[in-house]
Amino acid sequence: MIKSLFFTILLLISLEAVRAQEILSQVTVVSTRVNNLVPRSTFTTLEKALNNFVNNRKWTTDKFESNERIKANFLLNIESTNDPNIYAGFLTVQAARPIFNTSYSSPIINFKDDAVYFKYIEFQQLDFNENRVTGTQPLQDNLTAIFAYYVNLVLAFDYESFSPKGGMPFLLKAQNIINNAPDGRGVTGWKAFDGLRNRYWLVENMLNNRYAAMHDVYFDYYRKGLDQFYDKETEGRAAVMNVLETIEKFNTDNPNTMINQFFFQGKGSEMVRIFSKAPPGDKQKALAILTKYDINNAALYREGLK
Repeated sequence: MIKSLFFTILLLISLEAVRAQEILSQVTVVSTRVNNLVPRSTFTTLEKALNNFVNNRKWTTDKFESNERIKANFLLNIESTNDPNIYAGFLTVQAARPIFNTSYSSPIINFKDDAVYFKYIEFQQLDFNENRVTGTQPLQDNLTAIFAYYVNLVLAFDYESFSPKGGMPFLLKAQNIINNAPDGRGVTGWKAFDGLRNRYWLVENMLNNRYAAMHDVYFDYYRKGLDQFYDKETEGRAAVMNVLETIEKFNTDNPNTMINQFFFQGKGSEMVRIFSKAPPGDKQKALAILTKYDINNAALYREGLK
């Protein structure tokens, strides 16, 4: 009886632990470009540690059911540097948002960060403290700072899609990471002068009052647009058209911002599906806006919306 009660309590604790987590991600480490002097087990251990870091850490104060966890993928592709145990590479971050009453998930983040630089020795602890982001060893702490930054972005944009400016708390956490990021030789991506499209500028754009329309873009695209397609396809498509018109005005007032490019990444095929059944006039209007502001997918739009 006592043994049975013990296992029941243990099961309930385990279930509550599962409910507590917000992110359901797969972190993959690709190390084919690392020289053969480094044991392959190093990267298996790193991959496992990163999965634990992202999936088992409590990132919010909200309660999530297991089926509510936000799905994301992190692909860390690394290569050796001239210094032992120090690696450079890129991180691809993808996250999807389920659409109401369907089995479809829409890509909400599809971004490649080319400025990943860190130190890792097998079995080192992956520590992160949002009150002390810099840590004591900048090259080691840069890895967890980068992952914590992108987890907060995944949360931010997911929350933005469900409520107006709902992602602000996580954008502010990401900004805190930027303001207190590790600083050392080879560490880049955190400063305004590190480039025009990096971690700094992405959060700056979303927190800049001048660009506040982008909060409406995320909420309207998902909540007023895609979530309505199941039983109100015409209304849903009209809402997405309004989003494109908002983006057109936004770009007229604020050309060449990072957040515009960020929004469109991964959405090419989705936009084609949305407007392929639109009336001819709406289809041509969407085509004109999409080919102008999502240049990378222009050929796809011209073929799919002709």
